[in-house]
Amino acid sequence: MWEMMSAGLWGLVAGSALLLGAGIGYGTRVPGWLTASVMAFGAGVLLSAVAFELVGEAYRQSGLPPAVVGTLFGALAYTLGNLRLARRGARHRKRSGHNAARRQPSEAQQAGSGTALALGALLDGVPETAAIGVSVLDGGTVSTVTVVAVFLSNVPEGLSSAAGMRRAGRRASYVFGVWGGIAAVSALSALLGYAVLGRFPDAVVAAATAVAAGAILAMVADTMVPEAVDDARLAVGMILVCGFLVSFALSHS
Repeated sequence: MWEMMSAGLWGLVAGSALLLGAGIGYGTRVPGWLTASVMAFGAGVLLSAVAFELVGEAYRQSGLPPAVVGTLFGALAYTLGNLRLARRGARHRKRSGHNAARRQPSEAQQAGSGTALALGALLDGVPETAAIGVSVLDGGTVSTVTVVAVFLSNVPEGLSSAAGMRRAGRRASYVFGVWGGIAAVSALSALLGYAVLGRFPDAVVAAATAVAAGAILAMVADTMVPEAVDDARLAVGMILVCGFLVSFALSHS
């Protein structure tokens, strides 16, 4: 029971970073280059965690086929969900709005876009925190690297998205309602990741870990890297590598 509650608690901790980022992004005027730089760093952190903590763990548990199939399935599922939500107004949900051509729509510009944005945030957040819950199954303690990686990446995600929501005319009650709800769902996702998958053999757990990894990889490529490239430009590669190395160092310390 304690392990299950621990998974939920750490999921909540990681998810709360979205609220922290949203508070900064909605309440202050953050320069576009800084938002993009932090987003690039967060993308690098997540890429490293996926490679060494998720896909690597799936491979160690059950070999190459479950790791490959699970990762591809996760990426496909995320991409299909993202395409559907993009048509309803959630395409630029991680955008801060500094680029006028790539701003989030207001409800007046596209009816139902508020719901689509909320669902998009949910789609982005669930795989990350589910991976935290699954990590508890391996040895009974949470993967510190996974929690830190998700936390560090969630801050710029919440910051950039909330800034974009403010520019689109969204009220504070909507913005913090969305991110507060996602933080709560993060705890539930991590808890369920542990409780549900704990009943299955290692091969299933490995495949589920790989599915989360594939969804996170697709999310980074579709929503985080484009925002980083827009304003950080030539520096984005260096900043992303720094984030990657920080996560790599944590996983090998």
